[in-house]
Amino acid sequence: MSAELVLDARNATGESPVWRACEQALYWADIPRGVLHRWLAGKVQHTQWQLPQMLACMAAWNGDGRRWVAGLEDGIYEVTAEEGAEAAQVRPLAAVQHALPGMRFNDGRCDRQGRFVAGTMFMDMAAAQAVGKVYRLGAGELAAGAATDLQLGPLITPNGLAFSPDGQTMYLSDSHPSVQTIWAFDYDMATGTPRNRRVFVDMKPLPGRPDGAAVDADGCYWICGNDAGLVHRFTPGGRLDRSLAVPVRKPAMCAFGGANLDVLYVTSIRPDGVDLAEQPLAGGVFALQPGVQGLPEPAFAGG
Repeated sequence: MSAELVLDARNATGESPVWRACEQALYWADIPRGVLHRWLAGKVQHTQWQLPQMLACMAAWNGDGRRWVAGLEDGIYEVTAEEGAEAAQVRPLAAVQHALPGMRFNDGRCDRQGRFVAGTMFMDMAAAQAVGKVYRLGAGELAAGAATDLQLGPLITPNGLAFSPDGQTMYLSDSHPSVQTIWAFDYDMATGTPRNRRVFVDMKPLPGRPDGAAVDADGCYWICGNDAGLVHRFTPGGRLDRSLAVPVRKPAMCAFGGANLDVLYVTSIRPDGVDLAEQPLAGGVFALQPGVQGLPEPAFAGG
């Protein structure tokens, strides 16, 4: 199975792809450049908006195609991307108290009830600072202006957040080279609380570090194998089911899209200071035909 190039975006760190069915459009972030991207599938049209901070993760705002809830550097924000504008408007929703300077949000998405769940990390991964946290922002937290710390640390690079089709299992990984583990939790859908943490997959013996993830309609968990140029599919029991290749070493996150949610879009990283002769499309966005369907991405239900 060959990966199709969607856009030679040359993203420094392409992350958080989100398919919006109402537009037949793929959105994603370039984290360090603080750019929100949109690719309209039908028109093959690319648009981007600049943000004042790094943009790490996002979810569509329920009922409004212009608005997003997003994790930036120092908190969770409302982001509004108007047609024709070069820059997005941002409004703070919930600040967080980082343990150290030099931190930002990383991976995040909404649970099946529309709460935004996102993790933070120390940006210098080589320092291996286990100060990352995972926060929740739902309607109650939004009204109070403060996100809830889910007390899931210590984490170095929280990643791979995803939820089972029934919403009762939450997945979370730590992609740092010293950890490379994916966990599963029982998820209380009424309160948005994860419990009963257990190892879902130990990625250390497998190719690639666990990065961004998605869940398909069969309940299988897809995760990018960063540094290996692969996207892995694990069954709900944690068995490696298949691995699909992309023509870059650092796939970052995947998302299902297309008219029938049967296309797996993959964003990637274009690293600095390395020879890209063997991966000239690094930082691009790719499409795979995995032979399965995904699920609609939940929108933020904060109001």
